[in-house]
Amino acid sequence: MQVALLANRGLQASYAELGVAEADLVQAGRLANPSFGYMRVRGDGEFEIERALVFSVFQIVTMPIASKITRQRFEQAKLAVSAEMLSVAAETRRAYFGAVAAQEAIRYFEQVKDSAEAGAELARRMFGAGNYSALRRAREQAFYADAVAQLARARQTAAAERERLTRLMGLWGEDIAFKLPDRLPELPKAPAELRDAEQTAMRTRLDIEASRRDLEALAESLGLTKATRFVNALDIGPAQVREPHAVLNGFELRLEIPIFDWGQARIARAEVLYMQAANRTAETAVNARSEVREAYSAYRTAYDLARHYRDEIVPLRKRISDENLLRYGGMLIGVFELLADARESVAAVNAAIEATREFWLADADLQAAQNGAAAGMRRAAGTAQAMAIAGPKGH
Repeated sequence: MQVALLANRGLQASYAELGVAEADLVQAGRLANPSFGYMRVRGDGEFEIERALVFSVFQIVTMPIASKITRQRFEQAKLAVSAEMLSVAAETRRAYFGAVAAQEAIRYFEQVKDSAEAGAELARRMFGAGNYSALRRAREQAFYADAVAQLARARQTAAAERERLTRLMGLWGEDIAFKLPDRLPELPKAPAELRDAEQTAMRTRLDIEASRRDLEALAESLGLTKATRFVNALDIGPAQVREPHAVLNGFELRLEIPIFDWGQARIARAEVLYMQAANRTAETAVNARSEVREAYSAYRTAYDLARHYRDEIVPLRKRISDENLLRYGGMLIGVFELLADARESVAAVNAAIEATREFWLADADLQAAQNGAAAGMRRAAGTAQAMAIAGPKGH
């Protein structure tokens, strides 16, 4: 997980979004450049020159609100990148357990294949000696062929899981020759007990916090839109008129007059966007509580199942194998019965590995559900809409 957070290139690209949001924040706190106007007319031997330097009064008045909205967008961008980090970390953890389990399963599939190969060879020789039927020999051959196919699929699964982990860690060149543990971690002594899990998720999930900030930004923008529904442009600045015999100084005022557009459409748009964000925030909260409950249920079920395999099924299969070995030594069963029992024992061990893998995946999903990485996060589209509600002139 640490390697992935440092080397994953997609995550590194997400970090750049913080720089973009920070640049927008700095830009929102700066005045726009003034506009300079120049006019020169001449006729009948006389001329007149007008010069004007105009500043946007509207931007100065609305700058505090616009800066606040941009700061909220910057904070939401930080939450989005944090959620992306948690998501990559969770996916890397899942890929790690999948790769270790797939690698561990190969050893047992190899044992099944070796057992099937021995049984097929023995069946061939006994058939050649006339002590075995063609049907029983064909069954042993079919089992061996199936074991070879299962081993090939297991090796391909292990290779795919390893490559998935390699991609998430962002490894390149010689770094891809990393070594994985031989076995999955042991089950914890007891499952985690979560108290007030839903309330904790409401406080800690990043997607919920991002939705709240989105709603706050839209509320601020709605207030800005209502405040500027009639006046959308107000520019003022010094002006100078130069005539042949005099230079006149004063100021110029430019005001947009609301004759055709009284701002009703912008107000309605802002209110609809606000209600949309409010409903999405409520939806996020409902989904978060449900996801935590579902993830914890899966976690407890996976733990109980993995412990059942560890404490019940695998020890029972070992006891049966020991008894069959004694019976084989006493010539009470044949070699084919002993090989069949060995295959069943290996199948039980493989099922136990799968159950342990499912537990650790469920553990990763539970952690992701608690911090919001399971659901991911919507990008700060809502806040971007909030910045654009009033249009370019509104800022």
